[in-house]
Amino acid sequence: MNAEPAPDIQPDLFEALFNTAPDAMIVVDHEGQIVLTNPQAEIMFGYGRHELLGQPIEVLLPERVRLAHQSHRAQYMGSPRVRPMGAGYELTGVRRDGSPFPVEIGLSPIRTGGDVLFAASIRDISETQRARQALVRARYDAAAGQVSRLLLESPSYEMAVDNMPSLIATALNVGAAAILFRDVHGGGWKCRASTGIARAVQKIVCKDLVESRWGADAQRLEFGGTGIEGMPPEFACTRAALVDGLFKDAALVPLPDRRESMGLLLVLAREEGSFDHDKMHFLQSVANMLAAAVQRSRSEEQLAHAQRLDAIGQLTGGIAHDFNNMLTVISGNLQLLDATAPDDALTREALESASRATDRCAGLTSKLLSFASRRPLSPRPTRPTQLLAELREMLGTTLGERIVVSATCPDALPAIDVDPSEFDAALVNLAVNARDAMPRGGRLDITVRGEEASESVDAERRAQVVFRIQDTGLGMSPEVLAHALEPFFTTKDAGKGSGLGLSMVYGFMRQSGGYMTIDSQLGYGTVVELFFPATASSPSEPESEAAPMLRVGHETILVVEDEPEVRHLAVRFLRSLGYATLEAGGAEEALRMLGERPDIDLLFSDIVLGRGMTGVDLAESARRQHPHLPVLLTSGYERISSDMDGTALKRFALLPKPYRKEGLARAIHHALEASHAPG
Repeated sequence: MNAEPAPDIQPDLFEALFNTAPDAMIVVDHEGQIVLTNPQAEIMFGYGRHELLGQPIEVLLPERVRLAHQSHRAQYMGSPRVRPMGAGYELTGVRRDGSPFPVEIGLSPIRTGGDVLFAASIRDISETQRARQALVRARYDAAAGQVSRLLLESPSYEMAVDNMPSLIATALNVGAAAILFRDVHGGGWKCRASTGIARAVQKIVCKDLVESRWGADAQRLEFGGTGIEGMPPEFACTRAALVDGLFKDAALVPLPDRRESMGLLLVLAREEGSFDHDKMHFLQSVANMLAAAVQRSRSEEQLAHAQRLDAIGQLTGGIAHDFNNMLTVISGNLQLLDATAPDDALTREALESASRATDRCAGLTSKLLSFASRRPLSPRPTRPTQLLAELREMLGTTLGERIVVSATCPDALPAIDVDPSEFDAALVNLAVNARDAMPRGGRLDITVRGEEASESVDAERRAQVVFRIQDTGLGMSPEVLAHALEPFFTTKDAGKGSGLGLSMVYGFMRQSGGYMTIDSQLGYGTVVELFFPATASSPSEPESEAAPMLRVGHETILVVEDEPEVRHLAVRFLRSLGYATLEAGGAEEALRMLGERPDIDLLFSDIVLGRGMTGVDLAESARRQHPHLPVLLTSGYERISSDMDGTALKRFALLPKPYRKEGLARAIHHALEASHAPG
């Protein structure tokens, strides 16, 4: 028995499937006119029921692609075939309100009698695309975390840089990556690390970047045609070397620094359009992290260098203090011998030679104390033009005819608080160093300018006056430059330099409230810049005062000194001048004697008194007991530690060590006279 034919339900089934399909369904004719839509299409594109019928299919596409789509549609209709969903186009649809959204399209021809219609199934892939982007961004975030850990866990950023190009290339799935840094000595670029780039190509890349001018923003570089979009014309060699079958797309991201980019992150890809927004964002994040690591490393090096110099300064100051005590004893005993020695030529020559050696040693300790910032300065407001005018002629004479000296300074610059004599000594030190670096002659240019200080400086000291000292000498290598400020470091032959010139200038600048910078390259000379804070005070002429005559006294003086030999020398000096003396080896003993002896007319004390109270503490305690007691302090340096009250120290007169008998006599005279002055 034959089976009964199946009922004809195809039209109803087609309509049910068409209307209930989860994707938008649109049918168009040969003219591209919409002849049928399902409810999902109307909902997806925001149209009402049957509003799309009769409209061209291009109404659902962005206006910029409509004309091109007509051509593509005609080609497809000429040879139609099935393009299933997922194998069709990924396009952008446009809703009725004009908002775009990503879509995926499948196409299929439909034969109805003698006509052929074309059905398009359309799927909104916004959520799918967002999910893809989320996965990609999560992968980039994980790679950025690896970069961050690499920078934090590596012993130095140099080691991290070596491994970073391969990590970047793997994360972005690109052919090559390189990290280039500015060559501070050669003026160009150096490829620090790379992957996928041959050494020959590295040289070409660096060569082309030498004269290129890059901004602070990341740039996507599109290779193609006769030019490279986004690349300056100076980058021509790289186009010729890299585009020929090797790479089709590139990105260049500067490594930001305070003033200009310190380097570049270069990434090359073999496919066009490889660098979308997410990849560029990842590269910018990596560049920022790398630049921050470099800046942190530099700051740590500068801090370590400053701490090393400070430690050396403290050690130097302590040595200089002890040495000044010994020089005081040597110089004082030479003076005592000079007063009683036989008047013969041999004895006189020996005493004079020993005195000259003592003076030279005193000059050496003076330089040491300047480096250690423990030598008292006498700053006063001074015009830069005045400082330079007084130096110009002296430098010309000091440096000789083979050195051309040029000094320029605008008249309108503000005054600076500076000790003129120490400033002269600092400039002369720099000039002598420059002369020694120009054995065949050369040029020394001194220029002065004004500029605003960084925001970290107090508001009232924002203005700065900068002295720039530039020579055309041999220059210094990076290794020598790294140690240039350290005391006793010198590249000169034995006997031709103490190695204290630059360190003395460094100490002078610290004491003056400023700072210095040095830039030098082998074969290109040296540039030293001295930054002084400007002052609003008006310059005034220093008061001239005639030195008092050496005076014989009769007052009683309490000498407080923990070094017995120095104390005995001071006592002998004072007794030879007619003064009565009392001795104490420490502050406690001195306070007891001040309480027992009301006839003491002056307290003469060293600042350093071993453990316990300092000479400043003793002077303040003595003044509380005897408000009008004259006080004279002495020391091999001005202050012992940063916690000493500098304001209290300035209330008392100070006699630096080593001192001569005449200097002690004048200081005692001033202290006694000041106590008798009215008011």
